[in-house]
Amino acid sequence: MKIRVKFGKYGGLKFVGHLDIMRYFQKCMRRAKVDIRYSTGFSPHQIMSFAQPLGLGVTSDGEYMDIEVNSTDTSERMIQRINAANVEDIRIYSYRLLPEKAKTGMAIIAAADYEVRFRYGCPFDLKEAWPRFMEQTQILIEKQTKSGKKETDIKPLIYEHYPMEDGLFLKLSCGSVVNLKPETVMEALYSFAGFTLGPLDLLLHRKELYGELAQKESEEHCFLALEEMGVDITEPMCEGQSR
Repeated sequence: MKIRVKFGKYGGLKFVGHLDIMRYFQKCMRRAKVDIRYSTGFSPHQIMSFAQPLGLGVTSDGEYMDIEVNSTDTSERMIQRINAANVEDIRIYSYRLLPEKAKTGMAIIAAADYEVRFRYGCPFDLKEAWPRFMEQTQILIEKQTKSGKKETDIKPLIYEHYPMEDGLFLKLSCGSVVNLKPETVMEALYSFAGFTLGPLDLLLHRKELYGELAQKESEEHCFLALEEMGVDITEPMCEGQSR
């Protein structure tokens, strides 16, 4: 059975890297006595994958981990069990059953929501500068590739945006193919406004991750939160049990 787990990462754990978070959850699954499935072969490992690594220094309400299990209790009880085995700065929010043919979150990730705030305050009028920034025909940045530096237009990768009372909301392209970081957008904005973004100027928080529904080329992007692709489990289940 395929399960998608949504969790948040907060506090000092924002400085813990992705590989250490993977190792942490492997131990957490054992502490919570999750009947997780293991791979076969000489060195079995837990079948577990993460939708999108979270950058160092970024907190989040919307991280996703896909696992496979042999049996499971209800969603409500599994959330309680895993949270009881968790450290304080990681919280499980949902535990949902996926269709058997569902792709992993890593394979379908297409967009992410971010909240951007300023550690020392914004050095310019954000509500005045942001609309002018987005009115540009192109937002070109210089990107380092294997063949050298290349100019890239990031404007089509900013799907949704608006200033907040104390910062900025951004929905950006996300995934292994085309991934736009909020830091990249803010560096371009600061440069547009005549300032230089410092390494500690931003407070970043990821709110949600999305897959993209099938669409025709002429249609706008249609995103669905990864959580919404599964259903809550209301009765204990075993492998092979009909749903």
